[in-house]
Amino acid sequence: MTAVSTTPALTAPASRARTGGGLGRYLAGRVAQAVLVLWAAYTLTFAVLWLLPSDPLALLLSANNVELDSLSAEQLADARARYGLDQPVWLHYVTMLGRAVTGDFGTSITRGVPVTDLIAERLPGTVQLSGLAIVLALVVGFGVAYLAALVQWRPARALLTRLPSAGVAFPAFWIGLLLIQVFAFTLHLLPSTGQSGPEALILPAVTMAIPTSAVFAQVLTRSLVDTLGEAHITTARAKGLSRGAVQWRHALRNAALPTLTILGLVVGSTVTGAIVTETIFARQGVGTLAQEAVLTQDVPVVQAIVVLAAAAFVVVNLVVDLLYPLLDPRITHTPKAS
Repeated sequence: MTAVSTTPALTAPASRARTGGGLGRYLAGRVAQAVLVLWAAYTLTFAVLWLLPSDPLALLLSANNVELDSLSAEQLADARARYGLDQPVWLHYVTMLGRAVTGDFGTSITRGVPVTDLIAERLPGTVQLSGLAIVLALVVGFGVAYLAALVQWRPARALLTRLPSAGVAFPAFWIGLLLIQVFAFTLHLLPSTGQSGPEALILPAVTMAIPTSAVFAQVLTRSLVDTLGEAHITTARAKGLSRGAVQWRHALRNAALPTLTILGLVVGSTVTGAIVTETIFARQGVGTLAQEAVLTQDVPVVQAIVVLAAAAFVVVNLVVDLLYPLLDPRITHTPKAS
């Protein structure tokens, strides 16, 4: 997350001019950082996968029902040349990187189809699942934190304050199995697996949302407590505003900044969360595609998914950084005045 700076107040025209120039330089810097992050993610993935103890040619031949031992030395040499495996590692890396820049991640080793087609087929299901899970996590997390700061009855306040710790403690796979047992096998309200219909999306989304909402609630509760002790909150109370109005109008917006930072990290990790959830609920998405590709050492598919996750992480964090000044006008992307 790129740090932002605060500056003294400027006159309106000067402020607009500096804000425009500073924002342009800031965006250019973030785009350069995004390119560097994507390159690093691609390169590290290539290096790790290349070091695995496997023969890519054996995987390619196995996908076509051909045993490596059944080919002669000349046939093996021809096969390696046909798939470009006779090239040096650095040339192979440069070739694959050049194609990736244009959006061509090659062909799946085990499936024999373009990687982009595979991801395009699986991506909509994962986007639906992750999007609903993040919305649920934000609503529940903000609701619990807001009530924990608003409620005056000590037992209820203690319950709301400690509830997020329980949500963080339980792993996602345990939550998913518990939800299946209760809502699918016992109450027969929702399907346990599959992805036919909106109702099949509820249990997987709740499974992903519970740990995330607990993190949001913990961070926002702590931030709300700190913000409610600041001087401008005392001034708002002195004007006669109710406790709820003070929290909603003057505390929540500033207290939400740390949660917004966490949101950028959470969205970037949705692919790893989707692997567990999609496996439990037998959903066909990018998560299960990543799991299958890792198990079969399908290098092009794994590299494409890693770059996709890195790109989502970079874009969401850039959007989060641009939203900071809207939530807190004291924050600006312009450099400090000399």
